[in-house]
Amino acid sequence: MAKATAPETQALFQCLNAALPQTQCTRCGYPDCASYAMAMAQGQAAINQCPPGGQEGIARLAQITGQPVLPLNPENGTEGPRQMAIIDEAWCIGCTLCIKACPTDAILGANKAMHTVIEPWCTGCELCIPVCPVDCISLEPISEHTGWDAWPQAMADTALARYTQRTARLQREATALDQQLTAKAEHKLSDMAAASKHTDPKILDQKRATIQAALERAKTRRDQER
Repeated sequence: MAKATAPETQALFQCLNAALPQTQCTRCGYPDCASYAMAMAQGQAAINQCPPGGQEGIARLAQITGQPVLPLNPENGTEGPRQMAIIDEAWCIGCTLCIKACPTDAILGANKAMHTVIEPWCTGCELCIPVCPVDCISLEPISEHTGWDAWPQAMADTALARYTQRTARLQREATALDQQLTAKAEHKLSDMAAASKHTDPKILDQKRATIQAALERAKTRRDQER
């Protein structure tokens, strides 16, 4: 294929992303489906790296890109039936690590309380399995079909919507925390003598310089993320 221009790459990315199952499982080797779609659009990833989409998914990507259909790369996994995470509530300690790992907020629970999985929102991504410290989560097949036959477009749309909402929520929370910490640092910097138990001017100057440097690094990071 000829090297795509930026608008062509963006259009190709949108088509490829829409053809992915949006399980956000990372088995393709990328952090989410959109990242994999962009890598394909830029010619940096093959079309056969998505186990949840299976062979039909590869055929869809081949049609979009004009590339030949390939077998699923076994290094990325195998095509299988749709699965759902099941939490053994008798063993769950309420650590919330699975909640943090779930890309679609499909796990409901609170700290030190039993968790449960909301079936319509679970993509079977497996990301909750390795983070559980007591190994109380298992995956159970809930469909005899595989690939897109087990994962209709409506489920992909729901998964994408929930992943998008979760990503936006995490960003809002991170921004709020950053603003809170910045405000506390600036308040401390405004009156270092009152905010510190030290009275030595040299120590206060050192602390002031440390806080100022941290604020400048945070500002640089925020500017780079915009």
